[in-house]
Amino acid sequence: MQADRSEVARLLKTARGQIDGIIRMVEDDRYCIDIANQIMATQAILSKTNKLVLSAHMHGCVREAVKSGDPDAKIDELTAVIDKLIK
Repeated sequence: MQADRSEVARLLKTARGQIDGIIRMVEDDRYCIDIANQIMATQAILSKTNKLVLSAHMHGCVREAVKSGDPDAKIDELTAVIDKLIK
């Protein structure tokens, strides 16, 4: 993985902690809007993490594929991920 592993791990651990908190909120029958807000905060962290990973992929793996003269497979992979993101 080309991304800063420590940053990605830190963000994922934060998201995991938030998910654990959301589960406790559900189990404690907390207010729905509070739960929804925490879910959206977790989604934002996961989105930020995904951007870091994808950016590093473009600057590393895709750039290397272009330099080597064989970018098609990497571009196809990236296109498939973008398709999933914008659905």
